[in-house]
Amino acid sequence: MREFGPGVVLDNPAFIHETALIYGKVYIGEGASLWPYSVIRSEMHEVRIGKRTNIQDFVMIHVGNQTPTLIGENCSITHHCTIHGAEIGDNCLIGINSTLMDGAKIGRNSIVAGHSIVTEGTVIPENSIVAGAPAKVIRTRDSGTANIMNARFYYENALAYAAGDHRVTERESFARAMAEEMQALAAKT
Repeated sequence: MREFGPGVVLDNPAFIHETALIYGKVYIGEGASLWPYSVIRSEMHEVRIGKRTNIQDFVMIHVGNQTPTLIGENCSITHHCTIHGAEIGDNCLIGINSTLMDGAKIGRNSIVAGHSIVTEGTVIPENSIVAGAPAKVIRTRDSGTANIMNARFYYENALAYAAGDHRVTERESFARAMAEEMQALAAKT
């Protein structure tokens, strides 16, 4: 894995694509992954990416004027999202091309639907499904298990990509890892 600036802390991420850019005070958690053309900048405050969270292709993460960007564990920040000075709880999925603005807070186990815009200072309770521009809660549901499974998929894919394998879903080890994760989650409920 390549070196970044002195403010960047890599806590054993699973995969960082060679085109990913990271600047400023940034923490990337264990098992996390940064996919092609993702950009993270933090000239003030900080950006924190939690354990096993995936930052997918073309995601842009920046801090707000008054707020850091904090992303929990087991989150999927999907393609083309903009996260700007927002806070995302554990086990969340932020849909394709969504925007989260300064001071927005997304509660754990939530989903933000694709193309949503979560405006400045909006607070979304945990276990919510959010959609629209501006985004509003449209349903209450604990999506934690589904979101953790999506994060596990990306974790397994990241480990494979780091080893040069771009077809992990064809491997028996992948099916086994996914089944073990689901069993562990079922045992907790």
